[in-house]
Amino acid sequence: LQRMLSIAVEVDKSPNCSSCKIADVIFPFILNIPLRSQREAFLNTMESQLLRCKLLELLFQHSCDVPTTLPLSLAKILYFLSHSSVLLQYQDETATWQRWDEMLQYLSLLLLSYQNVILAFPLAEHLRSSLSDRMDLIIQKAKPKPQDGDDISHLDIQLKIEDFISRVQQVLGQPFPLQIMEKLCMLR
Repeated sequence: LQRMLSIAVEVDKSPNCSSCKIADVIFPFILNIPLRSQREAFLNTMESQLLRCKLLELLFQHSCDVPTTLPLSLAKILYFLSHSSVLLQYQDETATWQRWDEMLQYLSLLLLSYQNVILAFPLAEHLRSSLSDRMDLIIQKAKPKPQDGDDISHLDIQLKIEDFISRVQQVLGQPFPLQIMEKLCMLR
């Protein structure tokens, strides 16, 4: 399935557009996956970083009281940190802190996928371009265009993390579990 999804994204003239269409179709099914381990297995085994970005972006938009119109960028990922609530409806008796832990896990996965699509590797830099255009861009050693919201500061990050900590502490009403603090440090 993951290979077929990856091929479906790649064969289109606009991988960005096809990943949006595929994500829109898959998204309702992700909402209905009952166990965290199954959701994580599905998202972690995705071959298409671009499709994973789109799915996670939809998931976070769904969890925000006030969705944003920002394009996917580092600023949008920080927005999700500040405005997302517990992502999914749970059918089991999962503790509230574990739900926040899962949210942070997916936010980290979104950040990693976004970096792979936009910033990281020479061959991955142009994942939003078609295969034929991508080869030309690689030969020309063209640098990817930075997104408008990618110019965030360390202060922005620190303020959003502090805001997240105070918000979750109000919900939990107890000291922060170590797992959540570790995920916040990793995200930072």
